[in-house]
Amino acid sequence: MAHDRVRGILSWYDYESIGVRRNLARILMHGRLAGTGKLVVLPVDQGFEHGPTRSFSAQPSGFDPRYHARLAIEAGCSAYAAPPGFISEASVDLASDLPLILKLNSADLLYQDADPCPAVTAGVDDALRLGCSAVGFTIYPGSAARLTMYEQLRSVAADARAAGLAVVVWAYPRGSGLSEAGQTAVDVVAYAAHIAAQLGAHIIKVKPPSSHIEFDSNRAALQKAGVDTSNLAARVAHVVRSAFDGRRIVIFSGGPARERADVLEENRQTAAGGGFGAIVGRNSFQRPWQDAVRLLHDIMDVHAAAAAATLDLRVPV
Repeated sequence: MAHDRVRGILSWYDYESIGVRRNLARILMHGRLAGTGKLVVLPVDQGFEHGPTRSFSAQPSGFDPRYHARLAIEAGCSAYAAPPGFISEASVDLASDLPLILKLNSADLLYQDADPCPAVTAGVDDALRLGCSAVGFTIYPGSAARLTMYEQLRSVAADARAAGLAVVVWAYPRGSGLSEAGQTAVDVVAYAAHIAAQLGAHIIKVKPPSSHIEFDSNRAALQKAGVDTSNLAARVAHVVRSAFDGRRIVIFSGGPARERADVLEENRQTAAGGGFGAIVGRNSFQRPWQDAVRLLHDIMDVHAAAAAATLDLRVPV
């Protein structure tokens, strides 16, 4: 049944090459959630994005790139995502033990820009050289530079597909086109997930959507359609539906470190809404090793239970 569930998900990508589907299958069939149709990914791009002091001082072992890859293996994560420097360190000894996602673009906090546009810091050729299963790319819908990012992603996605690699998109609304609350508004997050799907993403990473609605026209549309946005599970369902009626894998980010109970409850809600799992960085690696492994296991158990309890009619089982 597990293999049937994965085959069902892979059928959404029948237009892709065998290589792309094989790499998607490698991620879906790896770790403690193998075969469930759910994923928990460990991302460690925070050292670049937020700086090493903020990211790793709470758990100094995290300054060592190898620490994170070993944590992902120990916890049974579906994959490990990071920029080229960290992936290079992990790939030396661990590429055969863990699906790797090379993050191809990044930004820093040393210059604050209302309209961010990440630098492209690696390419598909690097991902192939390092034995990766997928490439990752960030877009910022709402930024004045968004069209540049969309064009870059279009090119990256084409190159990745030609090389047989899966494409993971960080779709993070941000920029002068949005209010601060709008960055996680349910209508905006749904829009960002849809844009990522349109641009060729196989796996889409978004933040859990808030109850805020950024645009009056979207509020009217949601009310007319009777779409429930009163709780996180309902909002997640709308975001997942916006990604080709749930025919793209949508996973939700963990955000800054919080209390364990809050993290698990958020994952229960995203799982109840039909989310495909989580991508959890600071909430894991900023904790002591055993606490991090235990939390990741508990998150995986939440999504495994949701998979076991739900017969998703989009996935033949």
